[in-house]
Amino acid sequence: MLAQLIDLYTLVVFGAVIISWVQLPPTHTVAIVLHRLTEPVLGPIRRLLPPMGGLDFSPFVLLVALQFIRRLL
Repeated sequence: MLAQLIDLYTLVVFGAVIISWVQLPPTHTVAIVLHRLTEPVLGPIRRLLPPMGGLDFSPFVLLVALQFIRRLL
């Protein structure tokens, strides 16, 4: 059960990354939902990471952490 939730959240994170690449307006319903689902986790990671020349590596860090947790199950 927990593995499936991690897989689902992984897809949500990938969706948020794709939305940021295609620059969907922040007022779009999909963008709002993905932001609300990911920002509580990505925000703290983003604050811990040093600036990387305008690139946001927080989704990558989160995805690696999710896969690590999933392998522990």
